[in-house]
Amino acid sequence: MDDTQDSLFQQAMARYQDGEPAADLLGDFETITAAAPRQSAGWTCLTWLQLLCEQPDDALRSGRMAVKLNPQDPQARINLCLAMLETKAKGVRDHIEVVQQVLAVAPDVAGDLRESIDDGLKRRPEWPALLKVKAWLEL
Repeated sequence: MDDTQDSLFQQAMARYQDGEPAADLLGDFETITAAAPRQSAGWTCLTWLQLLCEQPDDALRSGRMAVKLNPQDPQARINLCLAMLETKAKGVRDHIEVVQQVLAVAPDVAGDLRESIDDGLKRRPEWPALLKVKAWLEL
């Protein structure tokens, strides 16, 4: 990302963390991913926002791109799993197993993932797919 895109990303992330509704940030992350299509972080965030806004088909496409760009990112894989569950796509177990492997070798990642899951459940209470993933990962 160039400095302008990095700044837009940081501003949008700050707004999200300040509690701005996911729907209000979708356009920003669509702009970020269009301007920097090889940056996985933008796609990971876009996937999350699409899931929060109950756009699972869009989230599935974005999630696949995020994982393609950064296969080691456990958050990208979790987001893709959520989109797969919501669209009834096959292959969820493989992604869950990769996340479990990452957690086994880098247990410090669990805290960030737990925070993300908690945030998702605050913004979308009783989210069935997220509750399943949380239970599978024991987070």
